[in-house]
Amino acid sequence: MEGFPNRHITDMTSKSMKIAKYTTIITISLLIIIMMTATIAEKTYGTSFVSKYFYSNPLFVSLWFITAAAGTIYILKQKLYKRVITFCMHASFIIILAGAFITHVFGLQGSIHIRMDEKPIQCFKAADDMEHQLPFSISLKDFRTEYYSGTTTPMDYISTISIHDGSDTEGTVSMNRIFKHKGYRFYQSGYDADEKGCTIYVSHDPIGIAVTYSGYAILFITMILFFFEKKSAFMRRISAVCIFLIIPFVSSFAEKLLPTLPSGTAETFGNIRVNHNGRIAPLQTLAIDFTKKIYGKKNYEGLSAEQVLTGYFFYYDYWKEVPFIHIKSKYVQNILGIEGKYARLTDFIGNNGFKIDAQLKNEKNRTHIRELEEAAEKFSLISSLCTGNILKIYPVFDKERNTYMWYSIPEDLPSDIERKKWLFIRYSMNYIAEKVAMKDFEETEKLIDKIIRFQEKEAGDSLPSTLRFNAERIYNSFANMKLLAMFCLTIGLFGYIYQIYSIIKSGKDNKINRCLYIMLFPTLTYVVCIIALRWIISGHIPVSNGFETMLIMSVVSISFSIIFNRRMKNSVSLGYLISGLALLVAMMGDSNPAITPLMPVLSSPLLSIHVMSIMISYSLFAIMMLNGISAEILHRSGNRNKDISNLENSSRITLYPAVFLLVFGIFIGAIWANISWGRYWGWDPKEVWALITMLIYSAALHSDSIACFRKPMFFHRFCILAFMSVLITYFGVNFILGGMHSYA
Repeated sequence: MEGFPNRHITDMTSKSMKIAKYTTIITISLLIIIMMTATIAEKTYGTSFVSKYFYSNPLFVSLWFITAAAGTIYILKQKLYKRVITFCMHASFIIILAGAFITHVFGLQGSIHIRMDEKPIQCFKAADDMEHQLPFSISLKDFRTEYYSGTTTPMDYISTISIHDGSDTEGTVSMNRIFKHKGYRFYQSGYDADEKGCTIYVSHDPIGIAVTYSGYAILFITMILFFFEKKSAFMRRISAVCIFLIIPFVSSFAEKLLPTLPSGTAETFGNIRVNHNGRIAPLQTLAIDFTKKIYGKKNYEGLSAEQVLTGYFFYYDYWKEVPFIHIKSKYVQNILGIEGKYARLTDFIGNNGFKIDAQLKNEKNRTHIRELEEAAEKFSLISSLCTGNILKIYPVFDKERNTYMWYSIPEDLPSDIERKKWLFIRYSMNYIAEKVAMKDFEETEKLIDKIIRFQEKEAGDSLPSTLRFNAERIYNSFANMKLLAMFCLTIGLFGYIYQIYSIIKSGKDNKINRCLYIMLFPTLTYVVCIIALRWIISGHIPVSNGFETMLIMSVVSISFSIIFNRRMKNSVSLGYLISGLALLVAMMGDSNPAITPLMPVLSSPLLSIHVMSIMISYSLFAIMMLNGISAEILHRSGNRNKDISNLENSSRITLYPAVFLLVFGIFIGAIWANISWGRYWGWDPKEVWALITMLIYSAALHSDSIACFRKPMFFHRFCILAFMSVLITYFGVNFILGGMHSYA
């Protein structure tokens, strides 16, 4: 009987531990459901609605508080404080939530509009339209826009503000550069059309930011140290499984039928610089974008993109009868009266004028309206080419903007332009057209060279460097996403099926896998070269859009296939499959490509770290998902417990860096957002789904507490289903839910 009190205390402790554990699981599950619902509701009812009724709802805030409290109790009951690194890692999330709560309750955010010709202002307006006083007044001394060299694309917006509190302090506010004064932080938000005023975002949250950043610092440090903690689940797995690191024929048939420039002359024409998509590029790039946009491919019937573009420009009367315009919609095909997918320019014109205009006036169906507008856009683009409006190839220095403005042939030129330059701009292309009509292509090339020399003389250093220009020419000829995607998918699918078959039949390695492994290296080299060329062309690390992030994902998946080849029998085929799928998505997103200067807010090194961390984590989750599919196939084929267990060990080892990189990417993104916009979390749909993905996968890290995750097949099936959240985070938000992070 003497031991009864101790046993009673043990039972009570065990019971309270279970209550804390299940409370944490239930509240996190509820939070995930609420956040999923909120992102869907936002699509229908808007951001203000979900902000008011979901994210600012006291119930939602209370659930986070209950989760933190229950989690803390469970951690303490488990005596996790004896493992300092793991304890501090979990404690960091509590600190981050505490910082978020302080910001939610005590933080002030708002905006202030100031102009150079107005008196100092001492208050700012918050989101709820309430005005808050500043302990000083503020005025705008100067505002200016800086442009990318040789273009009118903004590179930065810079405000010089004066603080009036007896100190005569001045500060500069620009994109990714904040100004601080007495606990207040000022961010560039917007500017007036006359560039004599601007809108500054104001934030006052010194305690909340300090607490949150402290949590971030502890989290980042402990995530690194966790991999070296002897008693961690990762070290238990890694000690059982050693990972060895390793470290077209062109037909000339169409050229004979359709009038166009000879391939060499067209190539010379492609060397002309043009202001395209907000940057100076080879005209070849415009030609490729034009051909892809109108026809759906980068060449037509053996003709290069430059031949297509110059064909329309110099031989309009012939090319207007060519069935070149890709029309996907059956509805639009019927409107135009065509059979098949390709329309002629003349098909758009009927007895009553432009056919699509007449139809748009009465059309109510949104899908049909969008399809009609897409077809009309293609017609307009061809018309713009034929009139010369999109050929902005003549640079003229603008003294007011202190940059070069690029003019097309029919545009009005500045009144103060020299007569000699005016004549060259107005008539140089006419001379070329005359020589083309006479089939004097040698003289045509000489005149084209004169335009290029004019550009070099007038625009000078504002033109892209020779390295950048040549890199873009090489990229345009070198990059073939469709061929590479089809190659990777075909090889990956073949290798995956053959490997599963060989494991079921014999369980032995095979020579085919070794051949596929060797082929990974040239494949990786090819993709890396594409990324390197885009880096040179754009001048920044290529991670700014969906096309580029898919290229990064392709590189990551192939790299991990090489690294894990020794311990994961199916890593090679998985690498090809993930790379092929990523490249396929990149190819689809490149149907209307642009390699443009970054938006000013994106010109931050944190962007590259943020995107690359998350894309690497997505690649690892994809490997785990495919491991799960392999395990499911083996499980259904019979007693393959050893192979299933090997796949489980591989996936569990992969799980830790995958989750940690996702967490790191999310919070680096939060720091970037705080520097750029004055808030580190905005409940944007992609932010929310990244958080949902993190919470879902984090559950699998706690197999010591959640018994079902210790079962191999449950874990594999979880990896398959959990990957749905990754797909929604990346593709669902981009194509369906929308939001600030949406890009396709």
